Amino acid sequence: MLRYLLQIILFQLAFLLVYELFLKKETFFTANRWYLLLTPVLSLALPFASFSIFSEVLPASTVTAINNTIKLPEVFIGGNQPQVEQLPTVHIKSEREIAINWWLVLYGLGSLISLLLFFKRWSVLGKLFKYKAEEKKDFRIIEIPNSKMAFTFLKTVFLGSEISAEEREQILAHELIHVSQKHSFDLLLFEILKVLLWFNPLVYVFQNRIALLHEFIADEQVLKQTSKKHYFNQLLNSAFETQNLSFTNQFFNHSLIKKRIVMLQKNKSKAIAKFKFLLVVPVLAMMLIYVSCSDGGASMKKESPTESFSQIINSIETRDNLSSEEKEALISALNEVEAKMENDQNLEDILTKNEIQNLKGKPASDDVDIPFSVIEEVPIFPGCEGLRTNEERKACMAEKIQQMIVDEFNTELWKSLTKEGEVLRVITQFRIDENGKIQNVKTRAPHALLEEEAKRVIKTLPQMKPGKQRGVATSVMYSLPIVFQN
Repeated sequence: MLRYLLQIILFQLAFLLVYELFLKKETFFTANRWYLLLTPVLSLALPFASFSIFSEVLPASTVTAINNTIKLPEVFIGGNQPQVEQLPTVHIKSEREIAINWWLVLYGLGSLISLLLFFKRWSVLGKLFKYKAEEKKDFRIIEIPNSKMAFTFLKTVFLGSEISAEEREQILAHELIHVSQKHSFDLLLFEILKVLLWFNPLVYVFQNRIALLHEFIADEQVLKQTSKKHYFNQLLNSAFETQNLSFTNQFFNHSLIKKRIVMLQKNKSKAIAKFKFLLVVPVLAMMLIYVSCSDGGASMKKESPTESFSQIINSIETRDNLSSEEKEALISALNEVEAKMENDQNLEDILTKNEIQNLKGKPASDDVDIPFSVIEEVPIFPGCEGLRTNEERKACMAEKIQQMIVDEFNTELWKSLTKEGEVLRVITQFRIDENGKIQNVKTRAPHALLEEEAKRVIKTLPQMKPGKQRGVATSVMYSLPIVFQN
């Protein structure tokens, strides 16, 4: 969320700088109006844009190399790669306490205050609507007693009763331009943005710039019907009285009148100056490249095998058309495939069926891990000694290891690294050596802290009775997925 908001501010700042440096002084008022309307809204959508064509401009390594380390697959030297036994996945569920997101509370409070201020200004305007209105064909005029105010909102022109007849005619011509071009909708758009992005000062700057453009547009149209000198005198000699209503177009505005006069004296911009609007093209391209090539861009987001399997497994777990047995079977199969991919080995490529048959009649050597599927006696976890078959011992071991993992793992660490409802997976691998001790513990997780915690927990497993092949103790490699659901 924070990343998204920062990108909005960054993009709006870039668009605003283009306007201030290159477009602000030009007399293409209508084009500038559309620029100021579209670019703030476009900034809201750009962080979600991602195109593969832009991701190819910069290689992924250029964007990620600074903050990330590229992990290469393990390299095994020698003719025999370890054979891994897949243990059932350990599921750890957390009962997360209700935590208050103070940043969200602050944002909501700011939006509420901004909304209340808007309604306060609206109530001031609402009181003015109570005065008698003079209905016209496409607009109406409301005269405000004992006032020299002059402003427009939607199709209503508000005029003070103390404005002279001569002033009234000229002001009305000006205000009707606001009515016909629907300038009030522009200002209301920025009022909505001010509620949503109340903390962003650029929204207020954009609204100020477009309000000034509205006056330029109206002044330009009125000057087609009257002389500049007469119009300047009108602006300078009128008594000023305004209302602080940011969503209305005000004829008398201290801060804008000087700028209006200066702009009215400018010569029309040459047509070639319109090419300045093309500056937005490279700016927009740089924004798209940034979004597409950033860590948050879809085209640059490279998922590790662990993350890919996690998504598939999460999808299976949420499917309603599968029974619990079918889900368990699919997840078990995926875990087994994942373990083999993580260790860069495929049993069928290393040991043919004939070699497996031969292993059943041979003692284990010191540099070969006997596959769990053919070992004569599997390692025995303390408390499982009374069981006779390998399958019973295997089930007993899985149950006791699962209980130890659930009891030992630091769930507070999980909570600090996950959001509510998020699922994280850790793949662990370890060897039970010829003495029954845990050796060569390896882990793979989305966070380094989880990898270290998983290593610590696996190393707490007790010494076991080692596996045997033809009466000789041998080592067996295990893979154990751990899933935490917050």
